[in-house]
Amino acid sequence: MRDQLEEIRKRAIADLGDDATETQIENVRVRVLGRSGELTEIMRRMREVPNEERPVVGQLVNQIKRELEARIAVLQEKLKAAALEKSLSEAQLDVTLSGMKIRRGHVHPIHQILEWMLEIFVGMGFEVAMTQDVEDDFHNFEALNFTAHHPAREMQDTFYLDGGALLRTHTSNGQIRVMEKRQPPLAIVCPGRCFRRDELSVRASPMFTQLEGFMVDRRGKITMAHLKGVLTEFTKAFFAATAVRFRASYFPFTEPSAELDMRCLLCNGAGCAVCKHSGWTEVLGCGMIHPGVLRAVHYDPAEYQGFAFGMGVERTGLLKLGVGDMRLFFENDQRFIAQFPELSGGAR
Repeated sequence: MRDQLEEIRKRAIADLGDDATETQIENVRVRVLGRSGELTEIMRRMREVPNEERPVVGQLVNQIKRELEARIAVLQEKLKAAALEKSLSEAQLDVTLSGMKIRRGHVHPIHQILEWMLEIFVGMGFEVAMTQDVEDDFHNFEALNFTAHHPAREMQDTFYLDGGALLRTHTSNGQIRVMEKRQPPLAIVCPGRCFRRDELSVRASPMFTQLEGFMVDRRGKITMAHLKGVLTEFTKAFFAATAVRFRASYFPFTEPSAELDMRCLLCNGAGCAVCKHSGWTEVLGCGMIHPGVLRAVHYDPAEYQGFAFGMGVERTGLLKLGVGDMRLFFENDQRFIAQFPELSGGAR
């Protein structure tokens, strides 16, 4: 059997000469190394080999297999290099042809909406501060005056991580982070991603963008009138809204609390399905910062006072762009995205 193996090797090496073609190389590979090849057949007949010769025969089979595989690899690389060289030598470039037009990309509409919102607040004197997505219970809940058993703390509402950390449920944590490190006067807006255990739907998403804003100064310098003035001006600048109203509401971190509505842009107050036939559309929540929140960051409520507000960027974008389904912002359908190429720095 050793003589047979040596004959197989000699014939294969002869067929794999330096001038072997791609077809010849493939024929040798199939004939010798294939599933039904000559080496495979010998391995199947190993039971016929005397026990004392089996290790030698097996070793010889593996040696021939490795030698032929290495030779085939060298020849294939040689053929590949020759084909590339031929292609490059034959190829011609016509420099008179027009260049290929590449479709220009643009910023995602939600990012553009956020940039425009920030631009308006910066124009009012607010500073932009970026804060973290992964947070602890104190900065996300406790310092914002959430009670120990508040429903927002439950597992079905908040994404908890190992070690007690969580994904922030609102950008209000930015308010605490900034006030811990700095002293008033402050006028800050904090944009960022937020996460809640919501099903993706027409009006909700488990991941969304918020914009938190707050202003703090010595008591008497910041009042509810300043809050209403800032948000009214923002709504006029962003939506060109003709009318706004403030409704009493409740949030753990503000007192008094309110929600800002604007006259429905689609029906101009006449009533439609979007505004639930009320003529008004909710835009954001706001209020005067709760004394408990000020104490959590070691501000004396008797000395300092301020207001805060927060809004969802996707929901604001729905109103601004006249889009009826929030899911469209996350699906990356180019037919949808391409409809909003110039929201920022262009026509709005």
